[in-house]
Amino acid sequence: MAGKTVGVIGAGAFGTALACAAARAGRNVRVWGRDTAVMAAMDATRESSKLPGLVLPEAIHATADLAEAAGSEVLIVAVPTQALREVCTGLAPLVAKGTPVILAAKGIERASGDFVSDIARETLPAARPAVLSGPGFAADIAKAYPTALTLACADPALGGRLARTIGSPAFRLYHSTDLRGVEIGGAAKNVLAIAAGVAAGRGFGESTVAALLARSFAELTRFGLAFGARAETLAGLSGLGDLILTGTSSRSRNRRFGEELGKGIDVEAAIRDVGLAEGVWTAPILASMASAKGVEMPVAAAVADLVAGRASIDKAIERLLSRPLKAE
Repeated sequence: MAGKTVGVIGAGAFGTALACAAARAGRNVRVWGRDTAVMAAMDATRESSKLPGLVLPEAIHATADLAEAAGSEVLIVAVPTQALREVCTGLAPLVAKGTPVILAAKGIERASGDFVSDIARETLPAARPAVLSGPGFAADIAKAYPTALTLACADPALGGRLARTIGSPAFRLYHSTDLRGVEIGGAAKNVLAIAAGVAAGRGFGESTVAALLARSFAELTRFGLAFGARAETLAGLSGLGDLILTGTSSRSRNRRFGEELGKGIDVEAAIRDVGLAEGVWTAPILASMASAKGVEMPVAAAVADLVAGRASIDKAIERLLSRPLKAE
């Protein structure tokens, strides 16, 4: 076992859900959030405003003291990708050498093009990074509905121990050494799910969405292979599996954001209505990185144009439909 105490950095819905999973696995869990009053209320009431109706296990302790959470034997960092560097920089002086840090962010840093494991290596050089991703909504994980994700770690023995540390029969973690494949699947699927939402919001049928997701998976695979991912990882839970969930369910914020755009709502209003959708921030850097590598990603590029205001919905659809036919 990698550790009896687990610190979760980030008290949003996903961080809280992972805390519940770790508690069910028999660990003592410390959940950190910035707001002292919110964390004190969470600790006292055993409730989280991010997951209404859920009663937190007694093994979870909520705290606004970053050092307290950082002192755990295993850390899970569950903050938005664009905030990851700041949070990890704050953790750096508090984390003991060799501490495993599981990264649960899904995205690419837009300012640098860094993947989440790159950010961790730069800001937490003494830690041992792992990446967690796959098709799991926070509410489902928190309620102990059967869920399966992938946990990637360069050290296969450590990866196996971490999977056993926070995993359980209802929270199955398949471990891998392909960090790049797991983090690319988690990042790209958010962008591609927006496209599926646009098609649905525009009123197109399920046949259209299915075809779009199939072509989106081809794009995800091309991008992943160009950046060193393994094909079997991309075809697994953290690639294809997560794309199916995120691209077909209106519980997905990225899909809902796309639906809003498809209905003619502008980007700013859609952000206000839906909230943070990681794909909005990932789309421009994903498209830019693909272009620099010569990777063809027309669906991702169309989403990047939409969120940047460079194309209307009709124009983006016209471009996709007018692409030359070729062998699959």
